[in-house]
Amino acid sequence: MEQDPERHWQNACRARSREAAARSATHRAGTRTPPALAMHAMAVEFPQVHGHPNRLPFEGVLTLVDVASDKAPSGARGHRVVLSRAAAEAALPSLLGMAVDYKAGWDGHDARQKCGIITAAELDGRRLTVAGFVFSRDFPEIEQRLSLEGAMGMSYELAEAHVADMSAHVWTLTQATFTGAAILLRDKAAYRDTTFHLKTNPGSTRRNTD
Repeated sequence: MEQDPERHWQNACRARSREAAARSATHRAGTRTPPALAMHAMAVEFPQVHGHPNRLPFEGVLTLVDVASDKAPSGARGHRVVLSRAAAEAALPSLLGMAVDYKAGWDGHDARQKCGIITAAELDGRRLTVAGFVFSRDFPEIEQRLSLEGAMGMSYELAEAHVADMSAHVWTLTQATFTGAAILLRDKAAYRDTTFHLKTNPGSTRRNTD
């Protein structure tokens, strides 16, 4: 968790939610979705550009909700943290249009080293997943490093975080605004169960032609 003082621009594109469709389908089936299995999703629509040389799709698990982190995130003063589901749901729109960044050594955050953009976010059970693009032409080292399957994870960046009880051993976040996310080694992330995967970009020549 990185407290980022910068105010990032918010993409004014239309967001779509699949929550209503999932709820409607559940009712048609005559059952109620248990809270732990509820799904909430949003995405920003981008025009498709076949074989874009600087858009390499990614997806990953950014964090878990209602679960204590495995270790204290950056900015938490040594406390493990729990991101409440209510806080994550309320903050979900703030993820859209935010940047992903990386730090040399892949062991932390560097909000000034922005290498991609988040275009979709989804709460699926306890997992908060994201998807988007990395700027593969601008950052060729990204594709080279992230080709190691299973080695990489993610870590969120927050601002305006509210803690239910600052004296508690484990901090519970009841409100926050997402300002970005970092790509880093899984064993360096506060949550060991985060993931980051590159996806195939059909038609891309993967060639720079400066």
